[in-house]
Amino acid sequence: MEHIVFLTGRLAEPALRRVLAGMAPDAADAPFSWEVREIGLQVAALMTADMIRRRVPAPLAADRIVVPGRCRGDVDALSAHFGVPVQRGPEELKDLPMFFKRSGSPVALDRYEVAIFAEIVDAPRLGVEAIVARARSLVADGADVIDLGCLPDTAFAHLEDSVKALRAQGYAVSVDSLDSDELLRGGRAGADYLLSLTPDTLWIADEVAATPVLIGRSPQDEASLWAAVDTMQSRGRRFLADAILDPIPYGLLASLVRYQRLRERFPQAPIMLGVGNLTELIEADTSGINAVLLGIAAELRAGAILTTQVSPHARRAVREADWARRIMHAAASQQMLPKGLSDALMTVHAKRPFPDEPEEIAAIAGQVRDPNFRVQVSREGLHVYNRDGLRLARDPFALWPRLGLEQDAAHAFYMGVELARAQIAWQLGKRYVQDQELDWGCAIERAPEDLEAHCAPGSTLTHKSA
Repeated sequence: MEHIVFLTGRLAEPALRRVLAGMAPDAADAPFSWEVREIGLQVAALMTADMIRRRVPAPLAADRIVVPGRCRGDVDALSAHFGVPVQRGPEELKDLPMFFKRSGSPVALDRYEVAIFAEIVDAPRLGVEAIVARARSLVADGADVIDLGCLPDTAFAHLEDSVKALRAQGYAVSVDSLDSDELLRGGRAGADYLLSLTPDTLWIADEVAATPVLIGRSPQDEASLWAAVDTMQSRGRRFLADAILDPIPYGLLASLVRYQRLRERFPQAPIMLGVGNLTELIEADTSGINAVLLGIAAELRAGAILTTQVSPHARRAVREADWARRIMHAAASQQMLPKGLSDALMTVHAKRPFPDEPEEIAAIAGQVRDPNFRVQVSREGLHVYNRDGLRLARDPFALWPRLGLEQDAAHAFYMGVELARAQIAWQLGKRYVQDQELDWGCAIERAPEDLEAHCAPGSTLTHKSA
């Protein structure tokens, strides 16, 4: 049986022992045996690799050492020092059960089968330089193909230059138009794909090398789409087939059924799903919509989606689709529910927002002997404590008179920032960790934190020093 040594601080030690006792009771069939070592500091989150090296004698009778998730420093060097693997645990000790479940069967999210076509819907109104800049941003978010959306009755004189400029940057390009002349021009300029060809415009595919995306004469005219697919298959040509995803309430369910019939009739045909018709046309957070639509794409075995980032509320749609295609591919390929794979699409709420009960926070607060404020959030509200006692409220303004910071502007500012974050976390049901920004999933860009660096300042302190 593996023996694991957990290193911690004085305040966290009792709770850590309770969690471990629940996970691995002293029994023959326990998943591992364990011991807890409090290394002589109050707050476990302040632990560093150098501190461990100084305070924990080597060798250590263990098969593995687990240190707090926010332990700073080089844990690989610690592994070499102790001669056993040293691993960072979760940031919250209450997450240890999930941590061990994941560490036992990690699921890689580096694979996917759905290509993302990201449309620049107003390409004719942008200059070539602006189109390339927009494309660069979309590719950074996860787009595989830059779709140049043409506009009815709007000249696109720089269409060829735009296609060539994007190709010169190494980007795959599609041209999206209902005008045959624009499709021909785009194809002759080197576009990789043409959206969209009906049976009446299929002749364009014979004029250029671009891969056509096929649609019916109307979304409901399945027979014409099927005929176009038959034609391309008989010619041995590459294509994508799009049954057109209709928005709510204009036939979403019926369009999904069309896609299902398309798949049943052509089991191997590559299919495109236009998810932008849903993400752009529903006033709801797009992360969840993308999760469901990419799940449908996975079940459909679709080869591509077409999406946009036009509406302000859909400004992260490509990034969300990128995460969703990876999560859904992992779920479909391993036949598991899309749960426990990534929190990237959990942009508003957290699965376990409040890891500590009010009674547990009160017990920890009772041990504090210094004047520094600690902030925690439970289902009851915001807890602020130091050696002078524990305060609980749901509104930061209710806490202000009880902090005694009227003469300390810098500290008051710090507590204002932290309590505002804590209130948002409590209201939305998000995880709050003092000195860290709230986690908004893939809704915002967040640079990965370098835990190898020592004594990295908290976000508030970083801003104070700026």
